[in-house]
Amino acid sequence: MTVAIQIKVWDKPTRLFHWLTVVLLAGLWWTAEQAYMEWHQVLAYSVMVLILFRLLWGWFGSETARFRHFVKSPRRVLAYTRQLLVTGIKPHIGHNPLGGYMVIGLLVLLMIQLVSGLFASDEVFTEGPLYSSVSAATSQWLTWLHKWNFNLILACSGIHVVAVIGHRVAGDKLIGAMFTGTRHWHETPSQVPPSQLQFTSSWIAWGLLLVIAFPIAYLLIWPVVEWM
Repeated sequence: MTVAIQIKVWDKPTRLFHWLTVVLLAGLWWTAEQAYMEWHQVLAYSVMVLILFRLLWGWFGSETARFRHFVKSPRRVLAYTRQLLVTGIKPHIGHNPLGGYMVIGLLVLLMIQLVSGLFASDEVFTEGPLYSSVSAATSQWLTWLHKWNFNLILACSGIHVVAVIGHRVAGDKLIGAMFTGTRHWHETPSQVPPSQLQFTSSWIAWGLLLVIAFPIAYLLIWPVVEWM
């Protein structure tokens, strides 16, 4: 006999980070394509706020948001992959081991993108705030890295989307949970029911976000807005 229950999986700060990152990445791509570089910088610094918040939330946030909850050893990931090939996609509380590696990979790529952008130049009007602190050759290399690393971000995002679609076809509805924070869990006698997840107060997240956002807004975003 199967019993369907509804459980809370994702907190509001984690969901907000996910969807704001999606929107901002789309905006960064569009502003770069249209050469709206001032807005490109504003959006990039906004992503910086989100990434710094997510790194801290990965240590102090809710259980499913913490790195220790979803970053597993390579041996565990290989075992999960073998099981996936044999039994197919099964529901998982939070990120599965492969998904956890994808989260870390995307965070690393986003950090590379942000850091390289600080030293980059479009060789016309716009320079990163740390452009003058490195040589012209270094800035040129970091500008190249900034452009090509975004292709890697797009590729990983595409893989992520394909994986989500694969889960949806298998009956594992991941997208809905990232909107609502809850998901249906089907218990059977052979399944171990999920333990009670621990959630950190969202007020702590909002306070943390404010502490991170204020200096970045003052030192990086506001000068660009004034210049615009």
